[in-house]
Amino acid sequence: MANKLIKSLIYDKQVSLSVLDTTELVNRAIEIHNLDEKGAILLGGLLTACAYMSGCLKSEKGAVSITVKSGDGSASASVSGDINGHIRGYADNAGNGLKGGVMTVIKDDGFFRPFVGACELKCDDVSENLMQYFHISEQIPTAVAIGVEMQGGKCVVAGGVIMQLLPGTSQENMDRAENAMQDFVNVAQVLKEYGADGIMDKFFIGETGGKGIYISFPEYKCNCSRKKIEGVILPLGKSDLLKLIEEEGKVSVHCHYCNTDYHFTAKDIEELFSE
Repeated sequence: MANKLIKSLIYDKQVSLSVLDTTELVNRAIEIHNLDEKGAILLGGLLTACAYMSGCLKSEKGAVSITVKSGDGSASASVSGDINGHIRGYADNAGNGLKGGVMTVIKDDGFFRPFVGACELKCDDVSENLMQYFHISEQIPTAVAIGVEMQGGKCVVAGGVIMQLLPGTSQENMDRAENAMQDFVNVAQVLKEYGADGIMDKFFIGETGGKGIYISFPEYKCNCSRKKIEGVILPLGKSDLLKLIEEEGKVSVHCHYCNTDYHFTAKDIEELFSE
């Protein structure tokens, strides 16, 4: 079943609702990075959060990244995505836990300069940290329920339900949103039982009537390519690159997001600078 992001306005169109199924997205990350269970839960939660944020971008050049680093520097994870729903990420020693630290979010919607926000990590739970980020950095009341359930080294379900209050939301609709989120305390279990479409049908069909729903299909996809890596090494200059090859045997560039190594020989460098 494909990854899915369903968005709609509910409660008199005063509350933004997003429902995500990111199970395949998380399993692809596990496959690429050979993640242990703790690492998969952390990175999977961040990939789900990034899929949500990418779905909120407006500009065709829009992009977002989320990075978390533990307070002692022993662990970190980073995810990024674009308006096309291409999501990617990696984790370093994430299985150790975050042990405090900072979450940093960079949003570039193609206008003027990117927005950068940060908050201290309250715990290892992505939902709690994301809610705190929205409260402190963007000052938007946001309820987040993100879950990743693992079994036998594989993700059996991942996704989330996220509600955001729009400006001018009435107290009545604030209460309705708060009450509705109680159904998703164990969001992974609810997703496993109903799926993203089933959640919309069971819990919100009376609000949407099946109308005003936007659906997209995020996927794990890195934006690197050999051509882009050539653009990265080009400024180093021909002589320095050839010297490096003489010392190391080749020039190697590693992409953390897709765990791919790009290798360049002396012949490759000669051809690159002759173009």
